[in-house]
Amino acid sequence: MPANPVERARDVLVRPFSLGGLTLPNRVVMAPMTREFSPGGVPGEDVARYYARRAAGGVGLILTEGTYIGHDSAGTSARVPHFHGDEALAGWSAVAEAVHRAGGRIMPQLWHVGMDRTAGNPPVPGAPAIGPSGIALDGARSGHTMTQADIDNVVAAYATAAAAAEALGFDGVEIHGGHGYLVDQFLWAHTNRRTDGYGGDVARRTRFAAEIVAACRSAVSAEFPISFRFSQWKVNHYPARIAETPQELETILGLLAEAGADIFHCSTRRFHLSEFEGSDLNLAGWAKKVSGKPAISVGSVGLSNEFLQVFQGEQASVTDIVELLDRMEREEFDLVAVGRALLGDPEWLMKVLAGRTEELNPFHVGLVGSLH
Repeated sequence: MPANPVERARDVLVRPFSLGGLTLPNRVVMAPMTREFSPGGVPGEDVARYYARRAAGGVGLILTEGTYIGHDSAGTSARVPHFHGDEALAGWSAVAEAVHRAGGRIMPQLWHVGMDRTAGNPPVPGAPAIGPSGIALDGARSGHTMTQADIDNVVAAYATAAAAAEALGFDGVEIHGGHGYLVDQFLWAHTNRRTDGYGGDVARRTRFAAEIVAACRSAVSAEFPISFRFSQWKVNHYPARIAETPQELETILGLLAEAGADIFHCSTRRFHLSEFEGSDLNLAGWAKKVSGKPAISVGSVGLSNEFLQVFQGEQASVTDIVELLDRMEREEFDLVAVGRALLGDPEWLMKVLAGRTEELNPFHVGLVGSLH
């Protein structure tokens, strides 16, 4: 590899990558980030411009903010976009068209918050919070334990959303299976206390997620990529783990791969931290190793701290990406998702590849209200 850091970044990051019927021009992905800029759940022209700017900045693939599937209990905000209903889907069609005109590729992230829902909140105020055992992340029994009919309805809603994504011209779809939301609540033993086929050992806890992936795969064409995002950590429960060992991770991801997942998006707060003792591999590295599928890494790329510290008032500063390049040269993982750095600067990738890092605009909380 070239000694020149700019040439090295180009050689590592600007390589095409194929996933199903999709070919990406480079290895950089825009990470999904909730913004609540869609009143009534409908993404408008400002949302289309926001994503198109990042596509014009050269990002190889855009993963949208989480979008609520068509299930009454899926959401807990009136400003998070929906991925159902004529008006919202028309808005998303315009977003996809704008990104494609700018030369980009885009996948919607499909989301159900499960027990994170606050009773009485929109979009459907009367809808209950639901989960595998009616247990919130803090261990409180505060919601509805899902019946088989509930499970079937949610699985069907994911499949309907995936089919809509392909019909609207999106380039693939991502299932949000992390951060303590519904799918993750089934994967995590702390929130899944079921004694039927959806609870118990790690394989049974994976059944719900695998049924969602399989239903989505059946609803779309064979070459339409399906990404599955997962995490060990949960919101406000950062030491949490769904897999205590590489063997448990292999079980989870093997079942999801068998169901039809094409790639795993491995959410960590710091991409450079090892996941299991005895190896330097991060979570994405382990996912690729045990599943045989490609993997996306993410977490504080190009910034000095992780997202929680920023929202606690600590300013992030720009850092180099030397360790990222080292890991990608070793083929530890295939793609890297960039979040806050792209929020702060839509031209982040272009500036990195041109050696103009002194021009990068770091992300800070004050930007949130003015992002476009």
